[in-house]
Amino acid sequence: MPDRVPLPRLDGASAWINSEPLAPAELRGRVVLVHFWTLTCINWLRQEPYVRAWAQAYRDDGLVVLGVHTPEFSFEHEVEGVRRAVAARGIGYPVAVDNDYAIWEAFGNRYWPALYFAGRDGVLADEHFGEGRYEESERVLQRLLHVSRAPVTPAVAGAGVEAAADWRHLGTPETYLGYARGERFASPGEAGTEPSVYRLPERLRANHWALAGEWTFGRERVALVRPGGSLAFRYSARDAHVVLDGTGEPIPFRVRVDGEAPGASAGADVDAAGAGVLREGRLYQLLRAPGEVRERTLEITFDAPGAEAYAFTFG
Repeated sequence: MPDRVPLPRLDGASAWINSEPLAPAELRGRVVLVHFWTLTCINWLRQEPYVRAWAQAYRDDGLVVLGVHTPEFSFEHEVEGVRRAVAARGIGYPVAVDNDYAIWEAFGNRYWPALYFAGRDGVLADEHFGEGRYEESERVLQRLLHVSRAPVTPAVAGAGVEAAADWRHLGTPETYLGYARGERFASPGEAGTEPSVYRLPERLRANHWALAGEWTFGRERVALVRPGGSLAFRYSARDAHVVLDGTGEPIPFRVRVDGEAPGASAGADVDAAGAGVLREGRLYQLLRAPGEVRERTLEITFDAPGAEAYAFTFG
């Protein structure tokens, strides 16, 4: 980084997980890696195994890893949801719950995920946004720690939803569903904020999505009004995920791919018959194709009202 920018203060967190609030005094003389994330972000999920590995490998060398959870969607402000995500990912380092964007703004951050590296002098030495650059990031940590040994990065392999994307065959971009950022909606008729009945088009074009049944559009999401409604997406990727939230009561759903049960293509959150349950707000992995990647249509049908869908992501 061109200027000697001091590590910003960590004031303003709504809560802390795995730690009491950290002030500059607790970090003085330590190398600090600050990791901005939000629990529904697939890019964070795929990056997190590396951050966990670095936290474990270098903690005795003076590294402090600090997670900062800054929410993207409104339901991500719930602290218990962040706690569940921390537990599910096995995160043992401190996490600041940044619901008011105080730490985000102090860093001038604009991305999920984002990494900021500070040396023992309390000055920011490097930054990286998004996935990738893992070996170089570990070399930055080693340089700041004055450590010279074999890196741990080559041995990291994410499993399940944390597995690296199949970038070579990824043909469908992340797609938001609410009216503020939604695009490529293909159901006939206009999307509206009042409850409306939608239907799937006769042919769903590549990278487009559609609704069937009675739904409402909100700024961030679409919400199912009556049971039996469906959400369909024509995509090309190995993995298909959707960000869901609900009423707090379990909502069973079923997934079909090209009209059939997913079988061996079932993702981590459904079985081979395509059955899954929406229990809390998070990212759900619907499909992971074990063989050739090709254009396919997924359809997810909910058995009860109250399901809310925010975004599709692929890998």
